[in-house]
Amino acid sequence: MRELTFGFSPCPNDTFAFHALVHGLVNAPVRIRPVLLDIEELNRRAHAGAFDLTKLSVGAFAAVGARYTLLRSGAALGMGVGPLVVAREAQSLAQAARGRLAIPGRETTAYRLLRLAAPELSEVVELRYDRILRAVTDGEVDAGLIIHESRFTYAAHGLVQVTDLGDWWEQTTGLPVPLAGICAHRDLDAALRVDLERAIRDSVQYAFDHPEASRDYVRAHAQEMSPEVCAQHIALYVNAHSLDIGDEGLAAMQRLAGGAGQWYGYTA
Repeated sequence: MRELTFGFSPCPNDTFAFHALVHGLVNAPVRIRPVLLDIEELNRRAHAGAFDLTKLSVGAFAAVGARYTLLRSGAALGMGVGPLVVAREAQSLAQAARGRLAIPGRETTAYRLLRLAAPELSEVVELRYDRILRAVTDGEVDAGLIIHESRFTYAAHGLVQVTDLGDWWEQTTGLPVPLAGICAHRDLDAALRVDLERAIRDSVQYAFDHPEASRDYVRAHAQEMSPEVCAQHIALYVNAHSLDIGDEGLAAMQRLAGGAGQWYGYTA
């Protein structure tokens, strides 16, 4: 059977959603070889077309639309899921934007949202997402743009929320926050892409139907994350939109990503 590479993150939402696909628990037209990397590393590697299937930040879509096309299943989006800006003390977003602000990557959806909400940004410092809380706490930066499980743990670091960029997006647009999607390399033929989209959807549904099946796989990649934070992470980021983006979700992605939608090349 043909083997395809699939790049996704080691975060609980991805390992939960794609466990069944990776382990052959759902019908798929190919074998899947998973490559687990930080989301910004996946964004960067997409410029060279590194993987057959890959998770990508919506903020990165337009730049790689010539190489990849979006699938409707496996996405991360919804209400109340947006990135946060945090700091050591209460302040406005405008104040935070004037200082040194750590970001999880220039191609992340989080950074794209930040630039829209605070266009007068001063100095940004790129750090891997899991280093940002410590950098803010230690005073290396004045504020931080946080994603993933950090939204559940920042208070334990003595930090306070400056703004919720997801709330800002929802109030501005009335649309769900489009964080990331699964994209297929354009070298794969359209019929195979449709079959892969179905297999990913079946994997997400399997995860919903058998939530304990992926527990060991999730924990193996969650490192120091507590079981409680893992559960919160999964509940927040894996939802009905993960089965199918839906028309509202696609509209949100098109509004945020731009690029005339060339990254969305077919309808399954």
